[in-house]
Amino acid sequence: MQRREFFSSLLRPQKREEMPLLFPPYYEDLVDFEKCKECESKPCIEACEEAIIVITDEKPALDFSESGCTFCDECAKVCEPGVLRLEAKKELPKLQIDMLSCLAWQKTICSMCKDICDVRAIDFTGLFNPQISDVCNGCGFCMAVCPTQAIRWEGIT
Repeated sequence: MQRREFFSSLLRPQKREEMPLLFPPYYEDLVDFEKCKECESKPCIEACEEAIIVITDEKPALDFSESGCTFCDECAKVCEPGVLRLEAKKELPKLQIDMLSCLAWQKTICSMCKDICDVRAIDFTGLFNPQISDVCNGCGFCMAVCPTQAIRWEGIT
C-alpha cells in the first residue's frame, strides 16, 4: 500500500453514501434493462476490465467506489440480451465537486482527483479550488480516489 492510499483510507468514511444507479453508457432505453433479468451468465461483469460493473436489482450498474470506466466497450460486445450495444454509446453524466466536502476547497493540499484524471479535466487555482472542466468524460476514476467522496454526478440526485 502506498503512503497516499494509506492516508486516504483513514479519511474515507467507513460506509459509502448510497449513490443513484448509473448504467453502462451503451443502452437505448432504461426499460431495456428488464431483459437483463433473463440473462443468467451476466457476461458484462466478466468482460469489465476495471470490475466496476455490478448487478443491482438484476441489472448492470456502474460502481465507482474502487475504479472508473475506461470505455473499453467490452461489456457491450458480450451482452447476450442485446441491452448494451456499441451503436447506442452515449456520454456518462459530467462530474461535479462538492466544495464543502472537498479537502482542496478547505485549504488542505490534495490533488488525488487531478493526478488520476487521464483527460486532464480537473483544474486547480494554485494548489486549491479544483474545478471540473467541460472535457470531463464522466469516467469516475476521480470519484474512486476522492478521500471525502466530494465528487458526484452532475444532475443525478
